[in-house]
Amino acid sequence: MNWRQIPLGPLQTNCYLYTNGNKECLIIDPGGEAQKLTSIIQQQHLKPLAILLTHAHFDHIGAVDEIRNEWKIPVYVHKNEKDWLTNPSLNGSEYFMAGKIKASEPDHLIKDEGMIEIGNFKLRVFETPGHSPGSVSYYDIQSGIVFSGDALFAGSIGRTDLPGGNHETLLKSIHEKLLTLPEETLVLSGHGPDTTIELEMEGNPFLNGF
Repeated sequence: MNWRQIPLGPLQTNCYLYTNGNKECLIIDPGGEAQKLTSIIQQQHLKPLAILLTHAHFDHIGAVDEIRNEWKIPVYVHKNEKDWLTNPSLNGSEYFMAGKIKASEPDHLIKDEGMIEIGNFKLRVFETPGHSPGSVSYYDIQSGIVFSGDALFAGSIGRTDLPGGNHETLLKSIHEKLLTLPEETLVLSGHGPDTTIELEMEGNPFLNGF
């Protein structure tokens, strides 16, 4: 499997193209700039299979409908945020001078932790709330990669001052779900550079003393 990080939208949210050897791909968090993302997918001759959302804040969903409609692919989001795509007050766009960003309802609701299989992609879903109530992380045990959304960043953690956020819940999620992964696991976050579980265990100042 190969991955490409593409910062998109007003907050330069990391979108990821996760690609297999058949040039099929999963699109994780298409946050905006649909035309740019579409051009990259076409230039690489990729075949998108699905859109996976780590959560449904406005900066992660801005290109959802255009990408979904272009390739006729389903959108996955956690059940706790099933109404966020259609509601600018829930997804936060109403409060961030970003315009009222919304998308159509999701096609699939993630109801529990466990495995999801799309084509030959097999990802384990971890519920990692705290930044938002429906935040999830997607872990590929074979590739040693976790897409952590806005839960865990290189040297930082997600903000918890938005509706539905909770600092203690986020720290619990990180410690119980992410830091228990193998130390060499590559962490692909919603913003900023990639990191590893080992680096965050050793040096992330927000995780000390929990």
